Amino acid sequence: MMDPTTDNAAHTGDPAAARASLESLRAEIAKAVVGQDPAVTGLVVALLCRGHVLLEGVPGVAKTLLVRALAATLELDTKRVQFTPDLMPSDVTGSLVYDARTSEFSFQPGPVFTNLLLADEINRTPPKTQASLLEAMEERQVTVDGTPRPLPDPFLVAATQNPVEYEGTYPLPEAQLDRFLLKLTIPLPSRQDEIDVLTRHASGFDPRDLGAAGLRPVANAADLEAARRAVAGTTVSPEITAYVVDLCRATRESPSLTLGVSPRGATALLATARAWAWLTGRDYVTPDDVKALALPTLRHRVQLRPEAEMEGVTADSVINAVLAHVPVPR
Repeated sequence: MMDPTTDNAAHTGDPAAARASLESLRAEIAKAVVGQDPAVTGLVVALLCRGHVLLEGVPGVAKTLLVRALAATLELDTKRVQFTPDLMPSDVTGSLVYDARTSEFSFQPGPVFTNLLLADEINRTPPKTQASLLEAMEERQVTVDGTPRPLPDPFLVAATQNPVEYEGTYPLPEAQLDRFLLKLTIPLPSRQDEIDVLTRHASGFDPRDLGAAGLRPVANAADLEAARRAVAGTTVSPEITAYVVDLCRATRESPSLTLGVSPRGATALLATARAWAWLTGRDYVTPDDVKALALPTLRHRVQLRPEAEMEGVTADSVINAVLAHVPVPR
């Protein structure tokens, strides 16, 4: 594993060094979070695609710790907002504050002005405050009193939410869900992973002190920029493009759905497949890359019919059925 304090090659914009830096994120995050490799990979893919991530899971499965660990391994500015029922939009975006000394109003930036925003329990706040993030996520800017203010680059929102059937939650509207590039589900750990978690805590691990756990920055903004340029050069054949379109169109014809995947969802799937192909060391996209990212990229972009939901159908099962039936290009 490279040491950013001694190896400057990682930060010179070299794509190979950038890939090595991003791959080393997994090992660093594993010092704090046990058994969540798919979620870590999803967060890295989102960084490469300039996208945002929604992490869903029951309380206590390390959703917040996962994002904090990611922030600790990146040389990026990070802020955290705990979403509560009384949180106001200005608490997120910032507001105009009157300065008695100058007799003028000045803009006080909110926590959204950062590189990595942890939006904790985003579905515990009412829709008005949830909507305060829409412009920031899509336009990369915040407009206050008619003046647009650009956000830093890179900018990523990593939002956690409890399952919608939990009390005290406000389901995110479809328009906001569509702003998230990926929806990652954080499962309960396996028996061995849970034993490992308890063993670490018994040995003195403190989730509030990631520095003591040995986490350190292994990638920075230069690595991300070099990686993004390399991902943009990843080849996509016409057959792969057609395969992505056919998958998304098939969801619109599913009898179990009232809402299928939009063209924006198809664009997102192509982008995440390219990022995954580059991360695995290839400069071209295969059907397996598309399949690997289909669930996290599409599961939050479809809407089940009530009768299908009552029969136990899930978004994942519909997408898996589509993957099984749409012909794969050779």
